[in-house]
Amino acid sequence: MPRISVLLFLLCCWLCPFGASIAAVRLTPGVTSLALAAEAAVLEDPSGRLSLADVQRRGADFRPSQLQGDAAINFGYSSSAWWLRFTVEADPAVPRDWLLEVAFPTLDSVEYFGSGGEHLSAGDHLPFAARPLPHRNFAFPLHLSESGASTVWLRVASEGTLTIPLRLWQTDEFWKESLTSYSVLAVYFGMLLALAMYNLLLWLSLRDQTYLTYVLFATSMAVGQLSFNGLGNQFLWPDWPAWGHFAYTGGFAAAGLFGAVFTRGFLHTRRNVPRLDGAVTGLAALFAICMVVPLIAPYRLAAILVSLTGVTFSMVAVLAGLRCWRNGQPGARTFLLAWTLLLLGVAVVGLRNLNLLPTNFFSFYALQIGSALEMLLLSFALADRINGLRHEKDAAQSEALATKQQLVGALQRSEASLERRVTERTGELEAANAQLRENERQLQALAHTDTLTGLANRLLFDARLQQSMQLARRSHGQIAVLLVDLDHFKAVNDSYGHAIGDEVLRSMADRFRATVREVDTVARLGGDEFAIVLTGLSSGADAEHMAQKVVTNLGQPMRVLGVPLEIGVSIGIALFSSGDLSPAELLRRADQAMYAAKDAGRGCYRVFA
Repeated sequence: MPRISVLLFLLCCWLCPFGASIAAVRLTPGVTSLALAAEAAVLEDPSGRLSLADVQRRGADFRPSQLQGDAAINFGYSSSAWWLRFTVEADPAVPRDWLLEVAFPTLDSVEYFGSGGEHLSAGDHLPFAARPLPHRNFAFPLHLSESGASTVWLRVASEGTLTIPLRLWQTDEFWKESLTSYSVLAVYFGMLLALAMYNLLLWLSLRDQTYLTYVLFATSMAVGQLSFNGLGNQFLWPDWPAWGHFAYTGGFAAAGLFGAVFTRGFLHTRRNVPRLDGAVTGLAALFAICMVVPLIAPYRLAAILVSLTGVTFSMVAVLAGLRCWRNGQPGARTFLLAWTLLLLGVAVVGLRNLNLLPTNFFSFYALQIGSALEMLLLSFALADRINGLRHEKDAAQSEALATKQQLVGALQRSEASLERRVTERTGELEAANAQLRENERQLQALAHTDTLTGLANRLLFDARLQQSMQLARRSHGQIAVLLVDLDHFKAVNDSYGHAIGDEVLRSMADRFRATVREVDTVARLGGDEFAIVLTGLSSGADAEHMAQKVVTNLGQPMRVLGVPLEIGVSIGIALFSSGDLSPAELLRRADQAMYAAKDAGRGCYRVFA
């Protein structure tokens, strides 16, 4: 009887993901708008050839989006076509006419199939006039059935990032909200235009190339943002969808190029941070390549390159600003704050495009928020630059006048003596700092490293485990602890002595390092007992896959000091995703699973159930 219960439980677990149904969206009086991402079911079409009739026949293959709240569906850079399905029911007092908004203007193709047989198409590959409604986002009229439920199907495909924010609107509320968003965007682009014109006038007056590169940067940012927000497709190039398709990656790639050139000119990276100057120059060249990639290669490659290059440049530019600020360069502090805000927005958008961050209000509008703050702060940085140049000129004139009034010989002797003392003192301080840093590094290594194997010790393992469990609770992710015990190690130690045993432990440590990922933590807890913390798991199968790799790799024959040996491992796996479970309890579960593996014959793994 217990076996039959287990089989029935496993059968239910296998059927649940595929048989799960999505409840219909219920519209009640007073509801004016509703996010639909959490209510939608999705189906991937890798070939892109399925028709509506095909996907209707495969209704059981749809799966829930597994989202909550107002989050948007995000498939990253996917080459597949995706079908979305949701069902709407309405109370009798609810209006029948609604609008469905897909608020991501850079999608290539969005096809709408209504319950009444309607078939509407939109996308940035089509002229703006082909859209069902004149709006910067894609909006489709949805008429609800007077009785019963209305099922809506969407087919979405795009060469760029495939983000699908879905929201159902009452018609009046939709246009009210649109008026607000258009007004905010108008203010934003008006600010960009004003700052670009102001700095253009400064360039015409001062002839400083830094101001010209800033103008080009702001202009390129505006082009990319106009495409990203859909305003360009609506007002500037409504009959030129090919340019609108290119303007998104091309505009942001150009903004990255001129932003890198601006960084080099403003911070004088070639003089102040020569090591980082090469990185900034290389990234500028890579941005230039990204501008032409869509003309000779798939658009998706260009979009991914722009996202990755933007994330990398974010870190390099902030690091360069930090170095120059520490060196006391005028304007570097304001520059660092301004570009940190902008580049943080670039990094967030790039990671969201790669589906490494969830899609929410902040990650969706991070670039607009960061660029608006950056433009304002950067104006202060450029003003500081003018003041700094003026002060430097005044100081130089004063110093020249004072120099003329002093004896050349006394000045030379004083400068030589001062330079000698400064050099000696600087050398002493650098030597002392280097020794302090080395001592600190050695102390940290001794405190957190097992002296025999070089792996993490119990202290570092406990800290990493606690940190990983806290991160899993916040991000609703999953981690695993693998408790590994060497099979028959005591017999080897007793037969060949501790020298052979120590070499076996070192060899096993090397195999651990070659097997697990760099982001995971391997520690020696004591004797022949090891532990691994696996993070960023999508399911328990990932932990089992890693456990099998450890069993296979560590079970390979070895020769230690001329002695042939075969030592296997027994592994216990304990999974954690949320709850009040303590690290000690998680280790206890892994320990129980490890002893179950030993009872099963050793050389295998078991998962705590």
